[in-house]
Amino acid sequence: MKTRRPKSWRPAYLLLGACSSCYLLFFIWYDCGVSVQVVPSFSRGSRVGTGLRPPQTRFDTLRLTTEQCEATFPGLTKDLNDTVSLGPFNIQPSGDGGPLQVKIEDGQLFIFQPNRTDALSPELLDAQTATLHQLHRAIITSPAPLPDTIITVNVNDQPFGSAFSYTRPAFRPAPSGSHGPPLTRAFLMPHFSFWTWPLPSIGSVSRVAAALSAMESQVPFRSKDHRLAWRGTMGWNSPHYPGLRENLLRVTEQAKWADVQALHGYGLEAPHNTNASEEFNSMRSNALMIEDFCRYKYVLYTEGITYSGRLQFLQMCRSVLVSPPIAWLQHSTHLIKPLFSSDILILPEPKGWQPYEGVDEAWPVHYPPEEANAVFVSPDWSDLERIVAWLEENPGVAEGIAERQRELFVGKGYLSPAAEVCYWRALIRGWSEAGEYESHDWGDRETVSWELFSLGHDSGKSR
Repeated sequence: MKTRRPKSWRPAYLLLGACSSCYLLFFIWYDCGVSVQVVPSFSRGSRVGTGLRPPQTRFDTLRLTTEQCEATFPGLTKDLNDTVSLGPFNIQPSGDGGPLQVKIEDGQLFIFQPNRTDALSPELLDAQTATLHQLHRAIITSPAPLPDTIITVNVNDQPFGSAFSYTRPAFRPAPSGSHGPPLTRAFLMPHFSFWTWPLPSIGSVSRVAAALSAMESQVPFRSKDHRLAWRGTMGWNSPHYPGLRENLLRVTEQAKWADVQALHGYGLEAPHNTNASEEFNSMRSNALMIEDFCRYKYVLYTEGITYSGRLQFLQMCRSVLVSPPIAWLQHSTHLIKPLFSSDILILPEPKGWQPYEGVDEAWPVHYPPEEANAVFVSPDWSDLERIVAWLEENPGVAEGIAERQRELFVGKGYLSPAAEVCYWRALIRGWSEAGEYESHDWGDRETVSWELFSLGHDSGKSR
């Protein structure tokens, strides 16, 4: 005789079947490329030997729609939107001595010829190649067609004219006595290190992000080195802050609260053979891997002649970013919420540093300690020791500033691969909206497909 299961079991079987069907549908939907935000980290390792690909997060995907980009990274394109709002401009051929120009047509990337590669240093050629890889990746992964346009790409540190640029001055130098809008209409693009930066201590943003995630998970803020960390080269000072780096070394000399050193052996390129690499590393024995700065509670950011490419790496740290008021904007600089040292320190007579007018125009909002994600100090470093002491005396405030920085740029993904391509596509659309050109001005100028150009085929008409 067959035993009968109670009828009360049937709803349980139906529920189990429904759940199994939903799980199967979800797996199919997920494996087809739709990503969900699982964890606030964009560096995750693969599961070796399982045969399963690692779960993808929203911050990893390169195929967010415009609406998804805006919802996931609100405020990311604020500076870009402000630049577009300045109104239309004419895109002119740059000529033999000008910056590289590219053409987007039917979802493909073409390079205009001739291209004066001899006018660029090997470092800038690397930057140009990395930037074009970034641009091409953003185009071919776009869920929607991007507008046809012609783009001027300036990979020099100094911005000029209307072009894609890594940086733009936030304000005029104080000695000029002239304040007002920025000196150039540069459309800020992500730094080339989002593809890679071929330096032994850096690499790519994704490599550093992975190393930092591992380190930050093991070293809590209060266990970090209590000193202020910096490495750099002398002589690269912005006109906004003359003598910045020399003064920094003078103020921090033999200071127990700082680990500040000028780099030895700067300018050497890392050799490829093992013995030479060891010699190279020994000559730069005081250099740090970029992620090792984040083992310190306080990390110092100094600009060079213009911007410094270290900023995005330091912003990944759960450390307090300390800097003079930033004078050279990059594509995500506007997300900084500075606490001004002059707002919290009681300064002796004669009255200490107060931000001058150009700084106030560039950074009009002074954030309180409980909202800030960075600290701005005097460009002459006269309050540097006191601000480090104040942060040590207020460890909860210091940890909060450090936590808000990492939470924004890593936890909320503003320096993630998804944010990068979202920004690039918004940049292309914004440039196309504001830029105007007459087709007859370009005549029959030769173009080379990006695929050929990337392999070194820089001649021959392909379109």
